[in-house]
Amino acid sequence: MLFALIIGLVVGAVMGLTGAGGGIIAVPALVEAMGWQMQQAMPVALLAVTAGALVGAVEGFRKKLVRYRAAIIMALVGMPLTSAGVLVAHQLSQTWLMAVFAGILLVVAVRLINGSAPVTAPTSNAPALLCINTATGRFDWTLTTSVVIASIGGVAGFITGLLGVGGGFVIVPMLRRYTNVSMHGAVATSLLVIALVGSAGVGSAVLHGAVIPLEFTAFFMVSSALGMLAGRQIARHLREDTIQRAFAALLVLVALNFAYRVATV
Repeated sequence: MLFALIIGLVVGAVMGLTGAGGGIIAVPALVEAMGWQMQQAMPVALLAVTAGALVGAVEGFRKKLVRYRAAIIMALVGMPLTSAGVLVAHQLSQTWLMAVFAGILLVVAVRLINGSAPVTAPTSNAPALLCINTATGRFDWTLTTSVVIASIGGVAGFITGLLGVGGGFVIVPMLRRYTNVSMHGAVATSLLVIALVGSAGVGSAVLHGAVIPLEFTAFFMVSSALGMLAGRQIARHLREDTIQRAFAALLVLVALNFAYRVATV
């Protein structure tokens, strides 16, 4: 169980720093160290990530960083698509899942690197950025805002079910790209979405026949929650662009590892 504790701490810390990334470490680690297929590793990783995300979301609420209306909309749209992602995952071979995993990570990494400069508030000539009203501290909810937020939730939900990674590595970059939410606010909001959508993903995986080793997963979940708390504390002392670039580098490394495995099959 030492492995479960160590990987759980690392997974939680990465998720606390970035609002994502836990699953992209957990899934490859379980595949490599335990010799599991991705379909076996995904529900275990997702359950641990979901538990850690819940702890982080509560802490985000306490600090008033969570955009809870946006998170609820993303979760409501994402939950049904999580089941679709699980169904597709069970139809794909191990090789194809790894190839999809690697491709998605590389795309997100590139977008994250391109958007690593601090996001500034838009001017009246730049309406594309969904703006938080400085007077209310909330989004100005329009049809466009609702569609964009719902779309982010839908993509994250499908990815959650397909890859078992929580979907935060989609949510955080997209919130940073299309809104003026701070990195810390995007992370906290992402964690709430992961907690909600991840729960649906775990349930769907179990209904589709996934078997979860309870003792191993319990150790994994507890250590992930502890790592999450540590990561959130560390994040307070780091620059936002530093976190984004480090996260992007992590995505590239994991993607290259999976690409190598696909190429050598």
